[in-house]
Amino acid sequence: MSRLLIVHHTPSPHCQAMFEAVISGATDPEIEGVEVVRRAALSVSASDFLEADGYLLGTPANLGYISGALKHAFDVAYYQILDSTRGRPFGAYLHGNEGTEGAVNAIDRITAGLGWTKAADYVVVSEKPGKDDLEKCWELGATVAAGLMES
Repeated sequence: MSRLLIVHHTPSPHCQAMFEAVISGATDPEIEGVEVVRRAALSVSASDFLEADGYLLGTPANLGYISGALKHAFDVAYYQILDSTRGRPFGAYLHGNEGTEGAVNAIDRITAGLGWTKAADYVVVSEKPGKDDLEKCWELGATVAAGLMES
């Protein structure tokens, strides 16, 4: 069985709605053989990253950057996972009213350093997530999880 790790920082109702849509997509009954593991960014460990076959990252964009919690997740695990997770697929969803470009760039830089492979377009939402935004989150979760079915 493959494992999809969702590392998230969900401090607001908007982030929560996006997180729930991602979970719904990733756990769709048509996706078989993929265990979905959820970890708050402040509690994830290097072992969680190492035991996963793919990743979904969720964060608000704070002051033009990813949340401190998601940054912390990478700070505590980066060198432990650096050589062992290369090539693994990932996706990301972000919420922010402004400054999302900086947060997207941060995710790009961190995941490039790790050698991860972008499996789907990021979902970036400003304001309250609408029906289309939540559908994109659902699709993100389903796409990354379905990509692990053959692993």
